Amino acid sequence: MAELLMPKATAVWLVENTALSFEQIAAFCGLHPLEVQAIADGEVATGMQGLDPVANGQLSWAEIERCTKDPKARLEASVRTVEVPEQKRKGPKYTPISKRQDKPDAIAYLLRYHPELSDAQIGKLLGTTKPTIQAVRDKSHWNSSSIRAQHPVQLGLCTMKDMNAALISARAKRPEQVIKSAEEVAAESAAASEGEAAGSESPFADTSVTGGLTFDERSDSDDYESGGRYDR
Repeated sequence: MAELLMPKATAVWLVENTALSFEQIAAFCGLHPLEVQAIADGEVATGMQGLDPVANGQLSWAEIERCTKDPKARLEASVRTVEVPEQKRKGPKYTPISKRQDKPDAIAYLLRYHPELSDAQIGKLLGTTKPTIQAVRDKSHWNSSSIRAQHPVQLGLCTMKDMNAALISARAKRPEQVIKSAEEVAAESAAASEGEAAGSESPFADTSVTGGLTFDERSDSDDYESGGRYDR
């Protein structure tokens, strides 16, 4: 079975919308059963928006129902028989006016859950600028109080294919910032929950997600510079 693009977000959706066992979800998403249980308990991936594998063509409802009836069965991913060629656009990435207000939410999601992505990669993927990314990161954005981390694919700001390519490239260049193993995440999440009484932390400084790593300051030459900007 091909590796899922967003296994943790897919697991969140399966936990919230199906009666599959933790073992079945873990096997399909390539996660540890303990991590899936931690997701169900709200200790891991808190606030992460689930990614629907049925809508993405990765899984069918018939397959979910089959495995729900048989706890020993394992989910099998759907096979796409036809690849629809994607139309390529020349010039800078264009974002419809109706979706530009969603960019800060998508930026917040990538900063929180994918610290391996550089600012230049985020800018190219979402069609945004380095100052906007930095403003969301340090909470100086004019609409910071209303920003809610949401998956950029579900917001319609990029395609699954483009995000997959960006993540593969980022993980090859910066493997030290890839999210930690299930056991480490669960352990750090438990420790973090015990210290919540001491005060709240910024949602973008969550060490259970970033592993305590900070973001690099990059030169302007690394930014996405391919023409006009469309974000606000």
